[in-house]
Amino acid sequence: MKTKVSFVCQSCGFQTPKWMGRCPSCGEWNTLIEEVVEEESSPGLSLTTSAPVLYGEIKEVTQQRIQTGINDFNQVLGGGIVKGSLVLIGGEPGIGKSTLMLQISRDLASHQKKVLYVSGEESLEQIKLRGERLGLRQEKIYFFSETILERILQAVENLSPEILILDSVQTVYSSQLTSSPGTISQVREVANRIFRQAKAREMATFLIGHITKEGTLAGPKSLEHIVDVVLSFEGERDHSYRVLRVLKNRFGPVSELAIFEMSEEGLKSVENPSAFFLRERPGHEPGSVVVCTLKGTRPLLAEIQALVSSSLFLGNPRRMTVGLDRFRAAMLMAIVEKKLGYSFAGEDVYLNVAGGLAIEEPAADLGILLAVVSSVKNRALPPEVAVFGEIGLSGEIRSVTQPGLRIKEAASLGFKTLILPQGNKNALTQEKRAGIELIGVKDVRQAIKLFF
Repeated sequence: MKTKVSFVCQSCGFQTPKWMGRCPSCGEWNTLIEEVVEEESSPGLSLTTSAPVLYGEIKEVTQQRIQTGINDFNQVLGGGIVKGSLVLIGGEPGIGKSTLMLQISRDLASHQKKVLYVSGEESLEQIKLRGERLGLRQEKIYFFSETILERILQAVENLSPEILILDSVQTVYSSQLTSSPGTISQVREVANRIFRQAKAREMATFLIGHITKEGTLAGPKSLEHIVDVVLSFEGERDHSYRVLRVLKNRFGPVSELAIFEMSEEGLKSVENPSAFFLRERPGHEPGSVVVCTLKGTRPLLAEIQALVSSSLFLGNPRRMTVGLDRFRAAMLMAIVEKKLGYSFAGEDVYLNVAGGLAIEEPAADLGILLAVVSSVKNRALPPEVAVFGEIGLSGEIRSVTQPGLRIKEAASLGFKTLILPQGNKNALTQEKRAGIELIGVKDVRQAIKLFF
C-alpha cells in the first residue's frame, strides 16, 4: 500500500500535495515540509447522539476559579484560573515563562492543589536548581521530564492532577504520528488531545509556546482557536520588567496587563506601574511629556520623549519611533506642519516611550504632539503636567474612554494639572475630578497656546 504524503506549511498550516518553494497562503519561503497523512481516527473519541436544546433549558454553570498567590496574574485571567480551561502562554526564549509557571505551581501547591509539571526541555535536576532559587521546599508538585504524549496522558490518568503545566507544547509529540516533533500536525494533535483531557477532567492546563522571529506564536493559528486563553509574556532583555498581556480570553476581558520585575528570587509584581516607569524621568527637559494611557482596564502613566534635530540626509530626513506606531506618528507630524505652521523639512524626528513600554491607543496623540513641539521650541513643559487626548486630521482633540480612571491615576502620583479633551471634561461629574486641576482643550492650537 502506497503511503500518502502531504506538504504542510509550518507557518500557517496550508496543505498541498506537491512541494512549493513559497507558501501561497502566507507567502513564507521554504516552510513546506513533507508529512505522512494519517488516516487513523484519533483515540478517545466516542460518537454519541445528541439533540438540540432550547436556550432556556440549558443548565446554568458557575465558573469555579482557582486563586493563585499573584493577584496581577489572577486579574489577567479575569479573576483566577477556571477549572477545565486551556491557557497558552507565549514568549521569547529566556523571558521567564518557566520561572513564572514554577512560581504559579508553588502558590497553587501551597493551597493544597495537586500540580503536575511536565518539562520537555529541561531535566529534573535543572528544574531543581531553579526551584531552589525560587524558594521551593516541600511543596507537593509532581515533576515529569517527558516528551511522548501517550506517557504524559498516562501520568495524568494515574495522578489525576488539578493543574497540568506543559513546558513546552513544541517539544511534545505523539508516537502515533510519523511526523517530527514541533511540526504542524504534531502541535495540533497534542493540543487537541490535551484539550479533551482538560475538559473531561476539569483540569486547568497551561501550555507554554515558543515565539517565532516575527514575534508570533509558533505553530498554526488553529492552536490559538483551540485554547481558551492566550497570554503573551513580553519584555526587553536590557530591562528588568516583564509584561504579561492577554490576547484572547473566553472567561474575561481582553487587553488586560500585568507587570513584573525580574529579580534573583524570581518575578515580583509591580504594585504601582506608573511610578515604576516614571521613576527616572528628568524634571525640566524639553521633549518630555507624561501621558495617561490605558492597558486593558488598568490606567498607566508613561513618558513620551521626542528629539528633533537637524538632518544629515537633507533629501530624506529620518522618522524613528520606539514603542509607538510610526504611521500614526507621521500623521501627527503632518498635522503639526499643516495646522501649527512648523516645518520638519531637513529635520530628523525621534520618538520614544521611556522604559521600553509600547503604547497602541490613540489617547497618546496629544502627548506625542506636545513632545515634538517642545523639542522644536526647546522649551520644557512643567513637570507636574500630564495629558491625554486623541487628535483628528482637522486638528480637533477628541474624547477618549475612561477619563475618570486616567484622572485618578494622575492625581495619585502627585500631578497637579491635567490637559484633556473638552468633551471629556464636560462629561465628568464632580466626584471624578479627583482634586486635580483639569484644563479642557478643543483643538491643537488651543493646546499649544497653553505652554508656548
